Amino acid sequence: MEIFVEAGYEVTAHPTQKPQDGLNKTRNYADEYDLIVCSGGDGTLNEIVNGMIARQKRAPIGYIPAGTTNDFAKSMGIPRNMLQAARIAVGGNSFRRDVGKFNDQFFTYVAAFGIFTDVSYETDQDVKNVIGHLAYVLEGAKRVFNVPSVAAKVTCDELEMEDEFILAMVTNALSVGGIKGLVIEDAIFNDGLFEVSLIKRPKNPKELNDIISAIVLKSINSDIVTSFKSNRIEFEFEEPIRWTLDGEFGGNHKHVVIENQKELLEFMIPSELHLELEAEDDVREEKTQLIHPFF
Repeated sequence: MEIFVEAGYEVTAHPTQKPQDGLNKTRNYADEYDLIVCSGGDGTLNEIVNGMIARQKRAPIGYIPAGTTNDFAKSMGIPRNMLQAARIAVGGNSFRRDVGKFNDQFFTYVAAFGIFTDVSYETDQDVKNVIGHLAYVLEGAKRVFNVPSVAAKVTCDELEMEDEFILAMVTNALSVGGIKGLVIEDAIFNDGLFEVSLIKRPKNPKELNDIISAIVLKSINSDIVTSFKSNRIEFEFEEPIRWTLDGEFGGNHKHVVIENQKELLEFMIPSELHLELEAEDDVREEKTQLIHPFF
């Protein structure tokens, strides 16, 4: 709070009291704020994002990561050190970032179903506080020898497929659950596209080994692992399936439509990362100009 005051802000603090309190406070506050800063895990940030989207007048969001894995912060270059993160919140650059729409909800970096996706919200919070990321590993290890699959129809402009899947992820991040090999590495946070990874049910030990190799070696595409980019994707199931949004329980759904909301919200990020992202935009623009004459 001293860092905020030194930066010229008059500070109002609200310790959240229960689930959805952050969402409701953000959605319903009547005063005018230049900046909203939240501290917590990715689930806390998800509440603030959903509350901000529900407002007519929106403000930039600063984030001080205090969760177990903090995938969003890692992707955006926000350090785990709380004082450094606070300085970025008030002195960094404002960056308009894509947000995902999941039916009538929103997420910042991942919507997923299947194996391991419920680990974060089923792992006891006290255990996570004590042993941190290892808690996810231990809880996830219990699932390895019991791999359920989900029958799903997947439809988007890029493909249409119907199969049995053990994992499906729609992401806009560099890592999920602290693991980088699960997502496409060249994620761009404001290009209007998601990175989608679909892993089919392995039918034999070789196919299971192929999945492990694809993740460990970061060779995502194979016969059993499919990855691509899309701005809209639809999932249909025979019965309601449990989803996770930003590491929190996202409800049971039989039909899901996920759409990319390009550059919907502003986030405060480190100045050096902002320069890198601008450089990537320039490179993409140059490539587009070079390619365009051939169409």
